[in-house]
Amino acid sequence: MSLMKSLARVAAGVMLAKGVGSMMRTAQQGQRTASTRTTGGGILGDLMNGMGGAQARGGVAGGGLGDILGQVLGGGQTRSVGTGRPYGGPNSTGASGGLGGILDQLTGGGAARTGSAGGGLGGLLGGLAGGAAGGAAAGSLGGLLGGLLNGPAQRGAQRSNDASFGEVFNDALSRQDEPEVAPTAEQNAVAGLMLRAMIQAAKADGKIDEAEKERLLGQLGDLDDEDRAFIREQMAAPVDAQALAREVPKGLETQVYMMSLMAIDFDNRTEAEYLNSLAQAMGIDKQMANQIHQHVGVQNLYA
Repeated sequence: MSLMKSLARVAAGVMLAKGVGSMMRTAQQGQRTASTRTTGGGILGDLMNGMGGAQARGGVAGGGLGDILGQVLGGGQTRSVGTGRPYGGPNSTGASGGLGGILDQLTGGGAARTGSAGGGLGGLLGGLAGGAAGGAAAGSLGGLLGGLLNGPAQRGAQRSNDASFGEVFNDALSRQDEPEVAPTAEQNAVAGLMLRAMIQAAKADGKIDEAEKERLLGQLGDLDDEDRAFIREQMAAPVDAQALAREVPKGLETQVYMMSLMAIDFDNRTEAEYLNSLAQAMGIDKQMANQIHQHVGVQNLYA
């Protein structure tokens, strides 16, 4: 079972426990203040529209808000025209919608493919797969991703594929299960990093309360014990934006920031301070941070 599937499950669970719950309460109350999410655009606007449409149709086959989240966040993954392929291919420019589409845009589209060790995620992380980071200090890039690449990231992985991270992630979101194209170990390792980022952000207000924890864990379904253990470990870890930033490979900073933003209520000063600390630690300037907020459909962090 792959970490990509775990990320898809946790993304839906965290959104249920944190961002979507807050957003839905605000919409229901008809309130829109300077400190809450807006839903006038971006992926959260699409999400609200998708949920409203599903409710009008009496729900989604298979049932549950998690299924709706998966379909909307996954961007309606479709097969490549004329090829029979689910997605990817040498001419793919990456995912075209959903969370994966934004992630691929931030990475540079097709450059996120890992079929070639010379670029994309293979270029960012390839050195770690062979244990080159074995001497790195715990909590560093090697400490997290190196450990994942030499362990959990290998589960459910294939040596290479010609799909972008966003395409594989969108498929896992839509299915709430394993993607049709198996991820590479590098893609799984990045999924593990995104898991850590989302859970850290979800705790940025000081806690994940019992109701949120139950809602989150309830989305995990049939994950392996190893994946559950990894998720529980991250939920128990202290919130530390600086430590997270040190684990992010150069070139993935904006993606980690976006996934953190998706998992946060962003309705108090503590959460805004966490996002500011994370952005500064990863070298994301104010203009880029605000651009990511606009992609998501959340008010800007900076005036």
